[in-house]
Amino acid sequence: MQTMNESVFTWAAPPLKFGVGALDEIGAEVGSRKARSALVLTDKGVAETGIPARVRASLEAVGIETEVYDRVGVEPTDDSIAEAVEFARARDWDCFVAVGGGSSIDTAKAVNLLTTHDGDLLDYITPPIGQGRVPTNPLKPLIAVPTTAGTGSESTTICVVDLLSMHLKAGVSHPALRPVLAIVDPTTTISLPTEVTAASGMDVLSHALESYTSVRFDAKPATADPMARPAFCGANPISDVWCEMALKLVGANLRRAVMNGRDLEARTQMALASTYAGTGFGNAGTHLPHANAYPIAGAVKGYKAAGYPEMPMVPHGQAVSVTAPQVFNWTYPGDPERHLRAAELLSGRTFTTVDGAEALAGTLRDLMSDIGIPTSLSTFGYVESDIDLLVAGAMKQSRQLSVVPRPVTAEALGDIFRASF
Repeated sequence: MQTMNESVFTWAAPPLKFGVGALDEIGAEVGSRKARSALVLTDKGVAETGIPARVRASLEAVGIETEVYDRVGVEPTDDSIAEAVEFARARDWDCFVAVGGGSSIDTAKAVNLLTTHDGDLLDYITPPIGQGRVPTNPLKPLIAVPTTAGTGSESTTICVVDLLSMHLKAGVSHPALRPVLAIVDPTTTISLPTEVTAASGMDVLSHALESYTSVRFDAKPATADPMARPAFCGANPISDVWCEMALKLVGANLRRAVMNGRDLEARTQMALASTYAGTGFGNAGTHLPHANAYPIAGAVKGYKAAGYPEMPMVPHGQAVSVTAPQVFNWTYPGDPERHLRAAELLSGRTFTTVDGAEALAGTLRDLMSDIGIPTSLSTFGYVESDIDLLVAGAMKQSRQLSVVPRPVTAEALGDIFRASF
């Protein structure tokens, strides 16, 4: 029996409030939802900026009982999420507010899920790592306030966690996890260290670039159950528009934002790029750089990144970037025209098939060099004998592998990791 191709794609994004001063309207937004209590989730670094305190003041000004939980783990783990869930379960909150980068927003998604459902996080993580259990109960309203131009988690259905015992990152994805509102105020990103600006900006780029080059939605097998289409449906006409805009904005503004963090225009444009890319990849999907990033971040031992807390970790934006030039060199034959167009959007230059795969790979390397992003796995302490471990971890990322524009094999992944030294 011949397998039919998909003919339908899905697309969704939360309402958005964007602009300088948007943060101060959060009290009115939460109050309009009839909430009487709110738990604000953030990390200690963001708490020190005073932004969560401003959020709390805005909420309390309209009579909402508010508490701030500031122990969110940077690059959250199953342990740090369990601690946040235990804290949140002490009372029945009317809503949750996430203030910070992807760590805070993803933790808030997990807290929302596990305070409204039984079980633990691994039950809901995508197979083959977890059980892939689907949320069935209503979740509480979650309002996301990103303080980095990076993860796009304020727009997506995805929560990513570092599973310590497995030395691997993995994710939960379901429409119920998507925030009900994203409040994006570019002024919240001004205090970001240079290294964080660079890494989070590369995450924006990866979201847009991977979604833009993912397999087309109508080149995938049709879904048997129309109510169970995967969260990552592949490249589609709506996501393409947002991804193209994000690529242009990153190319024009990321270097400026890294070189001068007080450049509010560059910060604003990068915040827009993050929002655009989030609405794009939250539907089309990321692919191989993200699949590779999860074992790279999960298995790290001693690397400590400048600008981040003093702990062994590979920041997500660095983890997704380090293999990206090699990945897009390898995926180029899957859709040369799309890869060349992405290079043009990012660089402002014109490329032809004569330039080939190097057009995009070289454009990425130039940008990474300019803003100080590591370009070798050896920077993170890996050696070539670790390749099998990294390949095994990447091959478990079924959500990302489903939209890669070429069939993925362990051998191909091994070549990509090897070339990334």
